[in-house]
Amino acid sequence: MSIAECIRIPALDDNYIWMLHNPSSQELAIIDPGEADAVFDELERRGLTPTEIVNTHHHGDHIGGNAALRERFDLSLTAPAGETERIADITRPVRGGDTIRIAGYQAQVIETPGHTTGHVAFYLGDCFGDHGIAFVGDTLFSMGCGRVFEGSMEEMWKSLAAIRALPDQTLIACGHEYSASNARYVESLGWSSAPAAERCAEIHALRAENIPTLPALLGTEKKANPFLNCDRQSLASVFGLDGSDPVAVFTALRQGKDNF
Repeated sequence: MSIAECIRIPALDDNYIWMLHNPSSQELAIIDPGEADAVFDELERRGLTPTEIVNTHHHGDHIGGNAALRERFDLSLTAPAGETERIADITRPVRGGDTIRIAGYQAQVIETPGHTTGHVAFYLGDCFGDHGIAFVGDTLFSMGCGRVFEGSMEEMWKSLAAIRALPDQTLIACGHEYSASNARYVESLGWSSAPAAERCAEIHALRAENIPTLPALLGTEKKANPFLNCDRQSLASVFGLDGSDPVAVFTALRQGKDNF
């Protein structure tokens, strides 16, 4: 099977729309199109035609371009079964544990509630040879995670743990360029973590040159991102929660970011 091409499209204020292109079959999936115009421009520039849309959750900055794209192209729409009342005209509702194909590549659906109750992620393990990719929407960001709007803190921690269980060589395609803000928060914690300090410095250097920080390598995030390390004693100690359940540590960490 041919190696996939992953295309990142900046959109709105700080969103990324992702496209996954299969050079062999010419299938092209658009993941979380928050607006249509940015996608139309990129398709014209590259001479590509989409074959499907994939949504991770119902928020408007992830589905806002669905209707216009489907009006112009004959596209299927894959989206979480738990969001059917909030995403219009889903043709392929999916649930955690499903195995589907996206742009001709095998993908696993992972339930990731927390940011929204029906949020899912899509993991493709072999489309880049040695690297897989996970389209995680607003569940995980580089050095951060999404706000817990609809689910519980426990659900969000479990969702992050499910993503953490993926192979280190997985590329994480997130929905927003929040890395610099996340890095500043992590630096404010006083968490003694060399990998975190290194990743924060890398992010600041990239953003100073207006270079995207995504996709990020999951192996790096596992070491550096505190939101993936709430079961580590060193992070619990930052909040005076030694010996506490990881959910308590995650709650303190997330609430701190909410108020940062």
